[in-house]
Amino acid sequence: MLARLPVGGLLGKMKWVWALLLLAALGCGRAERDCRVSSFRVKENFDKARFAGTWYAMAKKDPEGLFLQDNIVAEFSVDENGQMSATAKGRVRLLNNWDVCADMVGTFTDTEDSAKFKMKYWGVASFLQKGNDDHWIVDTDYDTYAVQYSCRLLNLDGTCADSYSFVFARDPNGLPPDVQRTVRQRQEELCLARQYRLITHNGYCDGRSERNIL
Repeated sequence: MLARLPVGGLLGKMKWVWALLLLAALGCGRAERDCRVSSFRVKENFDKARFAGTWYAMAKKDPEGLFLQDNIVAEFSVDENGQMSATAKGRVRLLNNWDVCADMVGTFTDTEDSAKFKMKYWGVASFLQKGNDDHWIVDTDYDTYAVQYSCRLLNLDGTCADSYSFVFARDPNGLPPDVQRTVRQRQEELCLARQYRLITHNGYCDGRSERNIL
């Protein structure tokens, strides 16, 4: 014969199960990612001099507007006064069928945080976007990879309504697997997991004729 629990004992077990389910639900709520921009971490003690040099864009989370689309190569430099600036070249498609190589220029203003800048940027060609955005270096090891983030517009709850982010590599052939894992973690921390597209490097802007360069 099957043993029977007293009704009171059964009710007590049910209450205990419901209590566990409630605790689990509360735990899941606490585990949700904080997507307020103010909560995002950036690189500690960022060193502009070590960051200078050539970086190849490997992946990009796109903002609104017309920016460089692929074959993106950025060159960061720091002058004798510690002022950082950058130039970037890449392919842009105009009118859905006209591919050109274009240049963008950026200058950076320091803030109290060494990894957070205000970046004034503009396209050498007038059709490209221009602006003055936040530019954060979320993470980098200086020699292999870098993750950049910018929020152009905040929602009322402090999350970002219009952001962009780059994953850069020193090597145009890409990032090693262990670094890719680190980068994916940073993308998740920015609440941008699975929102990046891969950037092609097929030499399109290498040695292009003048008619294809703006």
